[in-house]
Amino acid sequence: MLAFLCCCCSSRENSLNERQPLLQPVPTDPNAGGIESARRTRVAQADPARSDKLLMRRVCVPELDQRFSDVSDTFNEQQRRYRSMVQHITNLCERFGCDKDRVELSECVETIRLEHQNKHVVSVKMKGYDFFLSVAPVEQEADNEIPPNLQLAEEELRNTSENAKATISKGTVLQELISWLLRSKDQMSKQVKEIAVSYQEQRRLLENLEENMKEVRRAKEMSLKYRQKAGEVLTEAAQLSGSYQ
Repeated sequence: MLAFLCCCCSSRENSLNERQPLLQPVPTDPNAGGIESARRTRVAQADPARSDKLLMRRVCVPELDQRFSDVSDTFNEQQRRYRSMVQHITNLCERFGCDKDRVELSECVETIRLEHQNKHVVSVKMKGYDFFLSVAPVEQEADNEIPPNLQLAEEELRNTSENAKATISKGTVLQELISWLLRSKDQMSKQVKEIAVSYQEQRRLLENLEENMKEVRRAKEMSLKYRQKAGEVLTEAAQLSGSYQ
């Protein structure tokens, strides 16, 4: 849905919100340079106190406002999914006493496996792009009841998988939306000039367009990082499951 309405676009309207920062940069882990092994994967932890959602300024061309709104909505959803993925991995680390600053699936899975090895065989399985924790009793005749903390581990890993996939999927859609905007800069400037009823309004709307494009480029960069991190998590899961080629 269109996140904002463009009515008269009067030059006298309150522009306070337009002057606020639209997107804050997210610190990245300087050690994150790809995967050399499942054990070396790192995911930068999300700070829940930060508010860096993408917000777009109005340019008062309905088609363009909708496109910018689509970028904003898609990026914000990807960011939410990415942070949720990180949080579920962190939950696993905290629950099983792993180093939460390292945020590694492999370390958590190994800890879980050793903790339950007397009664259950714990491993990571992969089906398509879904990964999950497989739990089986050591003895076929043994009690098949899964202990609560192991059930929670299953849920955390399942949610990690779901959010990793969604982060990648949203990133793919977002890059397509952004590509159109980057290709159409001159065309959009022309549309904005045509819609403005005064020189003052034209300047303001063009400034809004320029600010939107800056944020689009920053969103593109951040989105690619989110997608890369999620891809590393999927790769690590594949390595743990033995599916990685």
